[in-house]
Amino acid sequence: MWSRIPWKRIGIAFSWIASLSGLVVLMSFIDIKKSEVVCSAVNVYIPGTQSFIDREEVDNILQVSNHRLVGRKMDEINIHDLENKLKANPFIESAKVYADMDGIIRVEISQRQPIMRILNRFDQDFYVDQHGLKLPLSANFTAPVLVANGYIDELFANRVDSLHAKLAKDLFRTADFIRKDTLWNAQIAQIYVNQNHEMELVPRVGSHKILLGDADSLENKFHNLKIFYKQALPQTGWDKYKVINIKYANQVIGVKSENFKADSAAKRSLPVKQDSVTDVLDKETSPMN
Repeated sequence: MWSRIPWKRIGIAFSWIASLSGLVVLMSFIDIKKSEVVCSAVNVYIPGTQSFIDREEVDNILQVSNHRLVGRKMDEINIHDLENKLKANPFIESAKVYADMDGIIRVEISQRQPIMRILNRFDQDFYVDQHGLKLPLSANFTAPVLVANGYIDELFANRVDSLHAKLAKDLFRTADFIRKDTLWNAQIAQIYVNQNHEMELVPRVGSHKILLGDADSLENKFHNLKIFYKQALPQTGWDKYKVINIKYANQVIGVKSENFKADSAAKRSLPVKQDSVTDVLDKETSPMN
């Protein structure tokens, strides 16, 4: 009869009960300990080189200087509420707040990273971050990013918001492409949207402008432009063209400056498959603001 009793199973069950009882006791001890702990400090960590938000502003959001945290019991502080207050700031992408048993509240903040600044035709000025979200300007910091202006209709409601118009999305895609390429990030200083709602690029080197058109086939268009820079401009000079048109998929069209005369030797094909450059003499000027 005694041999039929499952002693092994009973032993395992008692072990689980003992473990759970110990865990309950430990959690109760932690809760009692936590209720006695008082907040002694707030440590803030903000990585990165951007300064859209600093320690002083974080202190203001959390009301550290008003002694709303330091000196209070830890069990009276709503950590989740503190995180939500920080996330409400338009320059904070994410915030993590946690407390240790020593009474120190630790705050880790990740700032949004703008990649473009837009000045629309209504004189509204705002940033666009790496996720394509619109952000307000900051009184603390000016980001050294690509500027886009001209006939841009995208409106800004002074809050974090997504891009709506196709042109604004094309601007974002173009700015994102440029910033990820070391050559174009160093060469392109500005994007201008003309009356035809086409994008024109303003380079840092050279007096020409680059007619990009839309954001379709960006990799192919910039590939053709790189070939033009490497093979055509060294032979003709940087001042020969006032416009370099790359809006067509497999062709680069150079519109001559008024200072240059058309000649039969100027028209040439690039020695690259499906890529060509054609010179055009155009006496009309196309304004670039």
